Amino acid sequence: MTSFEEAGTEETVTCLHLTFYHPCRDKKTMFGSLNFGKREQVRADETAKFGRDSSVCRYKLVDARVSRIQFSLQFFRKLHTSECCFEIKNLSKKTKLTVNQTELGYLNKIDLPWKCIICFGDYQILAEIQEGESVDYFETHLHLAEAPILQERCLPCLPSLPPIPENGISPSSFLSQETSPTEMDENEL
Repeated sequence: MTSFEEAGTEETVTCLHLTFYHPCRDKKTMFGSLNFGKREQVRADETAKFGRDSSVCRYKLVDARVSRIQFSLQFFRKLHTSECCFEIKNLSKKTKLTVNQTELGYLNKIDLPWKCIICFGDYQILAEIQEGESVDYFETHLHLAEAPILQERCLPCLPSLPPIPENGISPSSFLSQETSPTEMDENEL
């Protein structure tokens, strides 16, 4: 047997892709401490914290409006399965965090969906989980978005309201006139 045949099978690694957007990203150095474009290994038993305090947070945002510790991501394996996931916890007492449309107050936590948008203040972060097998560590891969994430990905998903003409009369009011009247007992009112 050759050494190639005896070598262990290489495990795939779960990777958390995070794409950051802030409207003032060009004017400020808020993302100056983040390592965009390179994968970073994080031990499975570590909590990945995001905020402005570099002594506590692995991912530092240089912005006075960001909490000292804004939020954390914890890697875990679901009970009785081999599926690895992340939970996100809001660690800011002042700023609410939303994951897709779920609002998290201070110390609230939820499982991170496989693809979601995390928002706090003017920050938008698209989180996408690439599944892997390793339980010893995971990787993060940070990206910077040029355009707002919410406009790019969410607005087409939202139900659109019909436009209201300049005369202020909604087309739905015409629809209600076209239906035949229904008879009702005056006691039913």
